[in-house]
Amino acid sequence: MEGVVKKWWVVCVFFVVFLKSVPYGARAQQVPCYFIFGDSLVDNGNNNQLTSLAKANYLPYGIDFPRGPTGRFSNGRTTVDVIAEQLGFRNYIPPYATTRGRAILGGVNYASAAAGIREETGQQLGDRISFSGQVRNYQNTVSQIVNILGDQGAAANYLSKCIFSIGLGSNDYLNNYFMPQFYSSSRQYTPEQFANVLIQQYTQQLRILYNYGARKLVLIGVGQVGCSPSELAQNSPDGRTCVQRINSANQIFNNKLRSLVAQFNGNTPAAKLVYINAYGIFQDILNRPAAFGFTVTNAGCCGVGRNNGQITCLPLQTPCRNRNQFLFWDAFHPTEAANTIIGRRSYSAQSPSDVYPYDIRRLAQL
Repeated sequence: MEGVVKKWWVVCVFFVVFLKSVPYGARAQQVPCYFIFGDSLVDNGNNNQLTSLAKANYLPYGIDFPRGPTGRFSNGRTTVDVIAEQLGFRNYIPPYATTRGRAILGGVNYASAAAGIREETGQQLGDRISFSGQVRNYQNTVSQIVNILGDQGAAANYLSKCIFSIGLGSNDYLNNYFMPQFYSSSRQYTPEQFANVLIQQYTQQLRILYNYGARKLVLIGVGQVGCSPSELAQNSPDGRTCVQRINSANQIFNNKLRSLVAQFNGNTPAAKLVYINAYGIFQDILNRPAAFGFTVTNAGCCGVGRNNGQITCLPLQTPCRNRNQFLFWDAFHPTEAANTIIGRRSYSAQSPSDVYPYDIRRLAQL
């Protein structure tokens, strides 16, 4: 009898250890798939094979990522990696460039560094896949899903349960509107007019996504581009004060994007859109960096020149060692530490202002 009890005790201990070792996603995946649209903040390899200056498939990018450099513009995970973890996915969502067969049923990442809502955005950096190009790639994926599942009805039902996240707009300001040496948009439009144009084009792509099965959509607002090490290096007198004319333009766009969520939800059957206030979450971090473990908020962990923001992280460059204390990894992109905060607050809001009308966790349950 004693031997039987001992055996059961060993089995129970093993089972508890096993449960603790299994990733959360292996126990509770909350949605069948996750589709991602965006720019370098969430690109995970789609630009690797493009003729582009906007690439991150070399060290020290990925220095803290289990698979090393993948094309992610960070030292580790991006915000969508963190969101995928929170949603219970066992693996990160793979890039469109390399995803084939039934793997697409778990979701696809279409994001492309330097991409924008407007077609011309980022063209000075070379090839990139604009928002409309990403949506076309998604349409191609839907055709494949119809073939796999057997008919359009089954595909539509499947896709209606999935989550779609869109994070675009930063480059339309960083690599378009506020780059007058390459683009005429700032001479053509006031910030208010430009935001209207962006929202109009954004809405067109949303309609296509909706017509191709997307129902649960997460629209991620533009962060504080004027606080990036690049802008601080170029346009801040003291290298610390954020560039207000850029941030003000970003806020105009974000306010319109939030309104778009309300309109779409009110006028489109079965649509469930969520707005993520990345600008506000970022502001919270800047207001009290020590509370989040940050000691440096105005310079990149890896880069060259003033604020480590004049040239982005170079191949095989030695980055800072205390990466978790830096808000920015390079001239433009957050560290994994910052991405973790933004991703988790997008999934489960810490403040009512983080999201509208509710967070991703609630969206997954609907």
